[in-house]
Amino acid sequence: MTKLGILGITHDEEMQKRYNLTLDRIESLIDDFRPDVICGEVHPESWELYLNTGESNGILGETQQEYPSMIYPYCDKHQVTFIPVDWFEEDVFEEDVFDRFPQDERIELEAELERMEEVKLATTWDAGEIPLNSVEYDQATEEIYRWLNHLNPDVQQIRWNARHHIMIARVKKAIQSNPGKRILCLHGADHNYWYHKVLKKEETVEVVYPLKS
Repeated sequence: MTKLGILGITHDEEMQKRYNLTLDRIESLIDDFRPDVICGEVHPESWELYLNTGESNGILGETQQEYPSMIYPYCDKHQVTFIPVDWFEEDVFEEDVFDRFPQDERIELEAELERMEEVKLATTWDAGEIPLNSVEYDQATEEIYRWLNHLNPDVQQIRWNARHHIMIARVKKAIQSNPGKRILCLHGADHNYWYHKVLKKEETVEVVYPLKS
């Protein structure tokens, strides 16, 4: 049976230090899982750009730095197959969830989102053995995205929901192409709840989440 691990990280270097989820620890967790395949939060065109030219910042400068600094070299060193699964379209990602609101209301909503994120991190970051990887963190994250979807479902349907449907479809394709292998899904921790909720339903897959620390 295919074994699929889910590991959520933070892209921000300061937060990596604050929440004890540095690149060194992430690399150790990857070592412990021993993946054959890593499905990463990288756009396929950005991955092709890197392979063809060595340009590691992505087609829009969006690729997070943990990929060129640690994950790409790790895959090369350990002969791990890297599969990019992210999705976005520049022309339909221009509108932000708060853009349709008047300025005063937008400022209030942005402040409320910041407050919710601060409460989430303060109360759940260490709820599991691996920071930012727990049921409690996922529940708080899903609640925030439900709130955002309620405020602006048109934008969230594209920026968050449709994005996940495509990312998950690419992960499922990786599962089909690598039967019996060990596949690690690596991405920002806010994606964990969606990945876990959907992928645990796959009958041919044993999902490991959180990873063993």
